[in-house]
Amino acid sequence: MRRTTLHRTTVTTLAAATLLLMGCGAQHGGSGGDGSGSPSSSPSATTPSSALPSTPSSASEPGTPSGTPPASPACTSHMELTAADNGRAVCLTRGGQIRLTLDGTRERPWSPVTASGDALKAANPGIAVLPGDAVAAYDAVTGGDAKLTSSRPMCPQHGSPGQMSCKSIEEWTVAVTVR
Repeated sequence: MRRTTLHRTTVTTLAAATLLLMGCGAQHGGSGGDGSGSPSSSPSATTPSSALPSTPSSASEPGTPSGTPPASPACTSHMELTAADNGRAVCLTRGGQIRLTLDGTRERPWSPVTASGDALKAANPGIAVLPGDAVAAYDAVTGGDAKLTSSRPMCPQHGSPGQMSCKSIEEWTVAVTVR
């Protein structure tokens, strides 16, 4: 009978890889995903709860017959988004406005927010931006779909030799439907 054992180098490699991955996602000063040091578990107070759709999933949800698509999100005329809204699908009424603030740092800056499609038109967000943050506003000008996107490095970008660095990117995306 052959006996299977893990070699010390295999265990060490797995432990190092796990620690590296955990370190890249960690933020200095707190556990919030938006870089502020505090978790943001709820959307902005100005967003009505009826406008908060659940993230679509391939599995049917409890109480929903199998194969039934999830209900489309209720539309609202004004919405404010943060980094915590990553992956959401939202609905905005024509003539409405969507504003967003992604809190970053000098070491982990957000790239400028871009919008795909013709449904949204860039508007003046009207506030000063701190280094690393991305702030944007869009007017809903016509019915259709748009996608808002931004990204930032997962790990601080250090120029000093011997400091940990990684090339991972955190992506932020929100799908917007204008009706």
